[in-house]
Amino acid sequence: MSKTRIGIIGGTGLYEIDGIEDLHEERVETPFGDPSDAFLVGKLDGVEAVFLSRHGRGHRFSPSEVPYRANIFGMKKLGVEWIISISAVGSLKEIVVPGHVILVDQFIDRTRGRPSTFFGNGIVAHAAFGEPVCEALRGMLLDAAREAGAVVHDGGTYVCMEGPAFSTKAESHLYRSWGATVVGMTNVPECKLAREAEISYATMAMATDYDCWHPEHDQVTLDKIIETLQANANLAKQIIKIVMPRVAAYGGPPPYANAMANSIITSPDVIPRERILELGPIVGKYLG
Repeated sequence: MSKTRIGIIGGTGLYEIDGIEDLHEERVETPFGDPSDAFLVGKLDGVEAVFLSRHGRGHRFSPSEVPYRANIFGMKKLGVEWIISISAVGSLKEIVVPGHVILVDQFIDRTRGRPSTFFGNGIVAHAAFGEPVCEALRGMLLDAAREAGAVVHDGGTYVCMEGPAFSTKAESHLYRSWGATVVGMTNVPECKLAREAEISYATMAMATDYDCWHPEHDQVTLDKIIETLQANANLAKQIIKIVMPRVAAYGGPPPYANAMANSIITSPDVIPRERILELGPIVGKYLG
């Protein structure tokens, strides 16, 4: 049986996959408060999966309120090495139709005031982030999505806006002028924190609407998004079921298992001991 643990972050109900076994809750304490919800841990074809509802069961947290640091820190403490992010997005391109899957490879951060690092308070680190998505995981998701029968787009840029209101038309057209593919509200700082935690991360974005730029489609409404989300949910579960054993069979350590090896620049002798202990799952192998 594989010892690999794969995290899946997304909406409530993603864990309801045919064949999942030994599903149970695990609650994790972190220096950054409580995660969005209890982690649901189970086995799918012998591979351990750790599910987390990003907004909490019942959708209690707005995009700005999601405890991103606690969520990723909790995943790290539970031994997760890979994270698949399932995310609802608005399409910024005609060819990306609601219901399509986008395996994004870049992000533009338009959020404001969200803590986006585990570091600070006596310890400074600069993570390399030019390529924010794990290409190995993205490639496996791409193949699995095609096998599941999805219409899938290979690559694209995700603009992460603050929300919770949807875009104005001016903003939507601005993002399109940048060449962006989709717009969402949650994957930053999630992706940055996964890099600092040395977890290989990829986003499977699922288009629910055309934002508000498209002249032949009505403005974004919640009921239309929910309708498309429900249609996408079964597809996401199929893709997860296909990709899990492929990720577990990956040869060698995950690509970002040592991503922070040369990133901590603070002299170890001036770092407060309590900070090293607090960030143990993140920095322990480098600072003892």
